[in-house]
Amino acid sequence: MTPGGLPRLLSDDRAAKELRQLRPADSVGIARRQAGYELLNEVRDADRQLRELHGRIVAAVRATDTTVTNVYGAGPVVAAYLIGYTGDITRFASKAHYARYNASAPLNASSGPRPRHRLNNKGNRQLNHALHLAAVTQISHDTTGRDYYQRKLAETSNNKAAIRALKRRISQAVYTRLVADASR
Repeated sequence: MTPGGLPRLLSDDRAAKELRQLRPADSVGIARRQAGYELLNEVRDADRQLRELHGRIVAAVRATDTTVTNVYGAGPVVAAYLIGYTGDITRFASKAHYARYNASAPLNASSGPRPRHRLNNKGNRQLNHALHLAAVTQISHDTTGRDYYQRKLAETSNNKAAIRALKRRISQAVYTRLVADASR
């Protein structure tokens, strides 16, 4: 519709401005502009719904009065995943049981004298994803988690193993917080 096209990532305000500048002369151009306005309205609607949903999630996490959000990388959305998918924390006897449930405990894959571990693809994958988001956040900022990741990376020279170790450490911190929250 616009000669040379538009950038791929474009704000709704910029898209509206570009649509207003279009002056199609034929019926096809008019239909395209109308379709553009309809799509723009859908995008604005989806953005509004996302803002409302985020507000509800923040309110729900605040209502739980949890300390899980004190773990770096666990904002309201990640905390909602962690709290919601964990359920009653007292059903896990230890940090190891919780790590096994959230698939952050590695599985032994050794077949000789050299110990080796692999990813545990069992367990609750949504919880594991939430832990992964927290781990990536910690790695990308100057935190103790990043220092731990760098140490593990130097030891193993394996990026996946270092992330797996950091996720296990975050799992332990989350377990500690959830147990403390449950005992209050």
